[in-house]
Amino acid sequence: MPELKNGMRLYHGSYCEVVKPDLSKCARFKDFGQGFYLTSSKEQAQSFSKISTRKAVSRKLIKPQQFGFVSTYVFEENTDLSIKDFPDAEADWLHCVIAHRRNSYFLDLVQKLRYYDIISGKIANDNTNATIITYLDGLYGEVGSERADRICIGLLLPERLKDQFCFRTVKALAALKYEGSERVWL
Repeated sequence: MPELKNGMRLYHGSYCEVVKPDLSKCARFKDFGQGFYLTSSKEQAQSFSKISTRKAVSRKLIKPQQFGFVSTYVFEENTDLSIKDFPDAEADWLHCVIAHRRNSYFLDLVQKLRYYDIISGKIANDNTNATIITYLDGLYGEVGSERADRICIGLLLPERLKDQFCFRTVKALAALKYEGSERVWL
């Protein structure tokens, strides 16, 4: 997984252009909590823009359209930022994802992570939902047990998961320089 570095180009996929991210518009129960999510993979952002557009149209949040957008940013390093990185898909990463998706698990971890401006790690995308739900249902063993964690992570095929960066504070967003957006056809 790439480390967040000065000058790094990051991408955000959505049904609309995002020139100035607004944390109040960001969904709450995502992998690393409420925040503005980006990836170093343009292909991942393109894929997400298509998914996001289809969901927004089906929920009648927007009028039907045949395209989404990928907005591009450059990270301008700020040494004042507090960054938590999960370099690998391992138990702490899994617990973080579970804790933010379901607010009844690993509450102590959520408390520890609330002070970070940015959290980065592998993305648990729509393709991983069935495995995570099965984990939460206890079918791999007790949630949080070493056995259940090992089975779940193994089934998620972590070597195939792309990266994501969650910018959780206004201070973190200030480190992003908007470069532009492009349409992605469905």
